[in-house]
Amino acid sequence: MWRDRKLVAALAAGPLFWLFLFVLGARPGDLGWPLRAPLDFVLPALAFPLLEEFIFRGGVQQLLRDVLGTRGIGSLSAANLLTSVLFAALHFIHHPPLWAALTFFPSLVFGYFMDRDRRLRLPMLLHVFYNFGYYWLFGAPPAG
Repeated sequence: MWRDRKLVAALAAGPLFWLFLFVLGARPGDLGWPLRAPLDFVLPALAFPLLEEFIFRGGVQQLLRDVLGTRGIGSLSAANLLTSVLFAALHFIHHPPLWAALTFFPSLVFGYFMDRDRRLRLPMLLHVFYNFGYYWLFGAPPAG
């Protein structure tokens, strides 16, 4: 795994993004919160990423790949690009506009590994890793 430079870069992107949020002023909350509200943590950190990858990479992207083939821009297939647009668009339902739009970029990463390996394992792993770290560090529900 560590010889796969693209995977190492994708894994490093999560902590770098969390550090970027910290530099911008976001501060980790109570890091023990998932133990007190496990369902509030497990859903966005584990269940939703797995479901989203099953639907978007395992369903939509594969369907588009069957229709469009492997053409695209560089190492990004048209299927990945279109799936990532849809992925980000649907995040506008429950997220602020900037946050929803930014989901386009990790979606490209997930889609790249789906195209490369033709398996859901790495997109699911990366999506869970990204969400787990974000929600653990910055996603504590408001006290009250």
